[in-house]
Amino acid sequence: ARLNERGTALEGTKVIFQQMPTIASNMHFGSRLVFDRTGALFVTVGDRYGQRDQAQNPSNHIGKIMRIRPEGGAPADNPKIEGWQPEIWSIGHRNVQGAALHPETGQLWTAEHGARGGDEVNTPKAGRNYGWPVVTFGIDYSGARIGEGTSKAGMEPPLFYWDPSIAPSGAAFYTGAVWPAWKNSLFVGGLAGQMLVRLSTQGEAVTGQERLLEGLGERIRDVRQGPDGFLYLLSDAPDGKLLRVKPAK
Repeated sequence: ARLNERGTALEGTKVIFQQMPTIASNMHFGSRLVFDRTGALFVTVGDRYGQRDQAQNPSNHIGKIMRIRPEGGAPADNPKIEGWQPEIWSIGHRNVQGAALHPETGQLWTAEHGARGGDEVNTPKAGRNYGWPVVTFGIDYSGARIGEGTSKAGMEPPLFYWDPSIAPSGAAFYTGAVWPAWKNSLFVGGLAGQMLVRLSTQGEAVTGQERLLEGLGERIRDVRQGPDGFLYLLSDAPDGKLLRVKPAK
């Protein structure tokens, strides 16, 4: 859709992608949208909770990351793998709710919900398999084991994982001048963890973790950098808040 000239309504609505098959579930939608530097659009899609085994089935859109054109359809340089839907970029994802491009490399980084433990940070590459639910550092909510362990040939290990879980949500890289020492840090909101996490990075490695704002008691749903260089957060609650983070005086 396009915003009209008055900025009061969206016009010309058109569906350019729909997850298939349709699943009756109110959980694990994924649903982060990130444009890459070519203008293609990454779309994260969850496993809908009850369909986790389908994250390994590349003939459908369950538990995948898609890469589509803004007008719909698959870019020509998407993976061309037999049996894969053309929109699919990577498979084996549980529920990616954080996604951002690295400001220097343009690489997609994601933050993904595990079960009990095993929340992951990944840099999804074309045609790769990120393991869920065959490999994971988490366990089921019942305490039962999931899959075959924490590693398997042909499946990508996470760059970083949380155990116990923080339930990672929105993510953003910091590029501002307010906190120069935080340049290229990945900030991730924690829902169950009720915190903001700063991950220091070097290339495609996470080199450190700092947990911030734990005393607020807020479920942090989204993280953005404003044009003023401050961080802006959305909290997830019936009386949710828009929070601005500034340096301590």
